[in-house]
Amino acid sequence: MQQNANQKKIWVFVFIAAVILLVINFIFFHQKIPLIALLVFIFSNIAVFIFILKYYSDKILHIQSAAEHQQETINIIDAENKKNQEYNLALKLKIARYDNLKKLIEDLNSSLKLDAVIRALSSTVYTLISNSTGVALFYLVDSQYQKLNLVYSIKEDAGVVVLTKEGDIFDQWVLRHSNQLIVENLKKDFRFDSDSISGKEIRSVLSLISSPLISNNSLLGLLRLESNQECFFNQDDLRFLSLVADLGAVALENSLLFQKTQDLAIHDSLTGLYTRSYFIDRLRDETRRCQRLDQYLSLMMIDIDFFKQYNDKFGHIVGDLVLKKMGIVLKESLAEFNPLVCRFGGEEFLVMLSGGIDKKKALAIAEMLRQRIQNEKIMLRRQNTQVTVSIGVASLPLDTKDEDELVQKADKAMYIAKGKGRNQVCSA
Repeated sequence: MQQNANQKKIWVFVFIAAVILLVINFIFFHQKIPLIALLVFIFSNIAVFIFILKYYSDKILHIQSAAEHQQETINIIDAENKKNQEYNLALKLKIARYDNLKKLIEDLNSSLKLDAVIRALSSTVYTLISNSTGVALFYLVDSQYQKLNLVYSIKEDAGVVVLTKEGDIFDQWVLRHSNQLIVENLKKDFRFDSDSISGKEIRSVLSLISSPLISNNSLLGLLRLESNQECFFNQDDLRFLSLVADLGAVALENSLLFQKTQDLAIHDSLTGLYTRSYFIDRLRDETRRCQRLDQYLSLMMIDIDFFKQYNDKFGHIVGDLVLKKMGIVLKESLAEFNPLVCRFGGEEFLVMLSGGIDKKKALAIAEMLRQRIQNEKIMLRRQNTQVTVSIGVASLPLDTKDEDELVQKADKAMYIAKGKGRNQVCSA
């Protein structure tokens, strides 16, 4: 605006000067002056006018050049200001993220429960990096089979379904390389075939970051964030995710060890079934629940027939194999009934069936189980052998309302079955 005002002032001055010269020429033209003098005067005026015009034209060009230079300076300052604003914003974001690490560490140190650790890690990165958009996935590594298992997810859209529960090609890449991964734009990433990926999943993934959780050179799991927008994540996001993964790996390892210790405390080391003490505690709670809801509860006491003969004939190592096999058969045969199965002691097993299974149905299930065990082939010292079992059944509230007496009655029914010749089912 200042530049336009200066230009207007100059052109007004030039216009006034031109008018004055024209008036003077007009006056001289009407005076009786020699022609030569008049011509000299006119051309001198024209020269003066041209000089003035040239002078002020140069002034205008100089002003325009100075204005352009000032505008360039202003543009540079604006760009620097914008860059500084972006830098300050990014710095504030980093400060906010790292401030939240303190809370994350406190959350991780407050609990050894595996679920709590996984939730804390997943929710932190989902909130701070993804701004609570897209999808966050947490995988644990099955060390025995070296495969991934999806154990936790957070989704912006509740209708999104993750089909690949054991990970897709991105997760397999991280598992194989034990290294972090960033895909800024899947359509332009030569490492992965976007067409084959989109055909396997319903949800749309265009950018993602993923980081492994490694402790003591052991890959425990991986944490992944994904978005349906291109270039949603950057290298700063990946660095922060990697930092969270490093912090989480130690907490995750402690949680896994704690869970393993808990599992060992309530599971029989040989068969993998629950221990007797844990079973009795659960039986007590379940008895009260069934009485409150007026539901049935049934027990099956199971004993392997002539088990001592297997130990005497083949040795205790082979006897342990029979017990392991029995544990597997019990869990597989009764899986649909959601039972609680324990190794009660030696070659005896105790099964609890709740949720409306009365005595009549329990006896039918026990007979099915007896036949399944009888038909199961067990290879012992290159010999195909079979085992049979004697099963005693007792139910609540038909036989008793006390959990201890219920166990005693199931045990008594089992001894009745053994007394009748074994390989059969009897009730209290």
